[in-house]
Amino acid sequence: MLPVVDEVVVVDSFSTDETPAICQELGVRFLQHPFKGHIEQKNYAMQQAKYDYVLSLDADERVSEEMAKAILAVKQNWAANGYAFNRLNNYCGRWLRYAWYPDRKTRLWDRRQGQWGGTNPHDRVILPKEQIRHLPADLHHYPYRNVLEHAEQLLKFADIDATFKNAEGQRVSLFRDLILGPYFKFFKLYILKRGFLDGLYGFLYCCMAAGFNFLKYARLWELNRRPAK
Repeated sequence: MLPVVDEVVVVDSFSTDETPAICQELGVRFLQHPFKGHIEQKNYAMQQAKYDYVLSLDADERVSEEMAKAILAVKQNWAANGYAFNRLNNYCGRWLRYAWYPDRKTRLWDRRQGQWGGTNPHDRVILPKEQIRHLPADLHHYPYRNVLEHAEQLLKFADIDATFKNAEGQRVSLFRDLILGPYFKFFKLYILKRGFLDGLYGFLYCCMAAGFNFLKYARLWELNRRPAK
């Protein structure tokens, strides 16, 4: 990451793999903090940085060469409160350039002007749109090595999403959410966004995305039916 950034801060939620040893070997600032939610964890990490201009990356994201050049140019002439990049997703070893693109994400910003928000697990940087500039460089994302990993993540995220919606009092429309919603999601990604050009893995991704749409509302319907405690 150097010289793109002036320090690297890694926030770990007490993982049991080799993460602590790897971070110690690389000489980064390594912090452990209980995981209370994606938004909460990222805001905690943001506040630990020494500098106000922060570049936030998930563990499965990488800065491309073009993105590194764009960030170095911004450091010489900071002209906005935040900068967004297109995120290019590597799905099971294949780059998806249609179904899951441009997937724009704000990853570089002035923490005095914005912070993480949204709804777990769908976090996003909260800044007025007019304060964000888009840079023509891709952020590389490696979310899933195989379809099984994707399915396991969808089950986890569906429960988190549904639990939040239920707590907010959202109700399920059987026709709109459980029947029409998944079909429209597939049509949007596979046809309108030309996901068919991504080949077989583009088709699989579109099916999984539609499945997630179904799962989260099926789970919400289940939670809606539970008597209030």
